[in-house]
Amino acid sequence: MSVTIPFGATSTAAEVVAGLDLAGRRAVVTGGASGLGAETARALAGAGAEVTLAVRDVAAGERFAAGIGARVARLDLADRASVAQFVAGWSGPLDILVGNAGVMATPELRTPEGWELQFATNHLGHFALATGLHGALAAAGDARVVSVSSVGHVNADVDFADLHFRARPYDRWIAYGQSKTANILFAVEAAKRWRAEGIAVNALNPGRITETALGRHVGAIAAAPASFDPGSSDVSWKNAGQGAATSVLLAASPLVEGITGRYFEDCQVAAEHRPGVRRGVAGYALYPGRAARLWDESLAMIKSE
Repeated sequence: MSVTIPFGATSTAAEVVAGLDLAGRRAVVTGGASGLGAETARALAGAGAEVTLAVRDVAAGERFAAGIGARVARLDLADRASVAQFVAGWSGPLDILVGNAGVMATPELRTPEGWELQFATNHLGHFALATGLHGALAAAGDARVVSVSSVGHVNADVDFADLHFRARPYDRWIAYGQSKTANILFAVEAAKRWRAEGIAVNALNPGRITETALGRHVGAIAAAPASFDPGSSDVSWKNAGQGAATSVLLAASPLVEGITGRYFEDCQVAAEHRPGVRRGVAGYALYPGRAARLWDESLAMIKSE
């Protein structure tokens, strides 16, 4: 489907929702108390949506929520019981689900199940949340699911032979890349499975963001240059408002109505990734067969005792 979208790399979330009326629409934003999640939640709430911040730190969530009129609920994506509790506590239709929370380049850490933490948090937690809320999304009739991935997905495909680094040496960037590829593959398969219920599912790269705690494990590697100007045309770095623009576009804009199973960056459908360029989407991240396999294996993992 071809569509003209008048937004780009320097557009902000506020610009994307300008003039939209989201009154009556209910949204959940994971990691919605800071960084990209906060800007996404702010834009959606500002346009009239009823927003729930799904966060690990409830106190921090409540401090931010008070300023935008949002609700807060506890959610730890690496804890199956926490995800199940959030799902059980949800009542009624859900119009928008933004899977924004995540961890990046952590040391080798594992959940009680032995799952590698980045894969468990970034992919499996969001997978369990989205599939658990599937009935609520279907009840909305025209729901949107947004999966926040990263250009880091070009560093690694999903290794089905060793998802949790039990045999291969742990590499924090390969693990991160695998989890971000999984975010895209989830969107591809969910779009196919849920299309008939009116649920659109897309993934995106928000860009390199200056105002986020995502890079806390890599220190200076994630620091923006001192000369960064958020109003400039240099889009190698973005502020949080610019970084959230694509999430908000996919969550709320009529400009992308009917588009599903795609990967966006800078508010546009991404081109194919070319080696040596930190842009675009890797072919393996859109492959239907791999998306279906990941879905089945993820479902088996989250349902295991």
